[in-house]
Amino acid sequence: MTDANDNLLEVRDLRTYFDTDDGEVRAVDGISFTLKRGETLGIVGESGSGKSVTNLSIIRLIPVPPGRIASGEIVFDGVDLLSLKEEEIRKVRGRRIAMIFQDPMTSLNPFMKISRQIMEITRLHLGHSKTEAYEHAIEMLKTVGIPDARTRVDNYPHEFSGGMRQRVMIAMALSCQPELLIADEPTTALDVTIQAQILELIKTLKQATGTSVILITHDLGVVAGMTDHLVVMYAGKIFEQAPTAELFAQSGNPYTKGLLRSVPDPLKEQDELYQIPGLPPDVAHLPPGCPFAPRCYRAEEICTREFPPFVQLAADHFSLCHFAAEVFADSGEPAAAEQVTAR
Repeated sequence: MTDANDNLLEVRDLRTYFDTDDGEVRAVDGISFTLKRGETLGIVGESGSGKSVTNLSIIRLIPVPPGRIASGEIVFDGVDLLSLKEEEIRKVRGRRIAMIFQDPMTSLNPFMKISRQIMEITRLHLGHSKTEAYEHAIEMLKTVGIPDARTRVDNYPHEFSGGMRQRVMIAMALSCQPELLIADEPTTALDVTIQAQILELIKTLKQATGTSVILITHDLGVVAGMTDHLVVMYAGKIFEQAPTAELFAQSGNPYTKGLLRSVPDPLKEQDELYQIPGLPPDVAHLPPGCPFAPRCYRAEEICTREFPPFVQLAADHFSLCHFAAEVFADSGEPAAAEQVTAR
């Protein structure tokens, strides 16, 4: 039996909505997952599936209005973050939970030296003096592999390459040794060599510090060797969640299978890269039934009429699908599916 004290983060029935001219957009619609201390959780899915909104909700950076966290709980180390006042959540954000944002060029202030941007964090959260914060900034740049850190620390962001700017973002995020690091598409717009370096850096620093990590990406190839568990999102819902190795070996959802097929295999000769047919739905006007049904190879009439159940396929493996057991069986031994509360 899992000890609840091992859980650093528990997201329970989280719903984050946005009011727009086209109506209410349910960007995150009733999702639940758990992150244990020292683990890495991957959240994957196509653009617009709700990955980033989920994690902006965790650190309460949803703009209000038009956004709002309609309901749910975000329990971090035994405390519901949604119950905290603004000044209290500011003490958590950046200190105990840090985030690496998608685009380091827009996340870093182009008019401020790198040293000042890193120093602000440690002076605020750790109470460093100006000298202490400056020396700490240099050490953090060394930690993330930036050469000649003492000189480069006083450079401006435009004087760094894309990969180096991402390393600066990681240095800033880890400056206060947070218990949870959220990496939102940390390798976007980087070439494959730099991508590998950044992912290996995050992995190495995680092992050295014991920090738990949430890695957000649309690329299943990125999470294969990085994560312990995976959450697959689509249209604001969790469509599948399982231990990473198990999900890659035997997925139980047509959407996940489509994502896996979309990952190029260097060992196989392919005439063309597979892509899931169609486009993600407009979450402001979702069709009845399963939101993936119009694109799904397994869809039947019931899929267009009734929302699918959340089905348990194994001890820690769940899938949102009317035919989860059959899909699961297609890639291995049949599973005795047990319907659980929809998430």
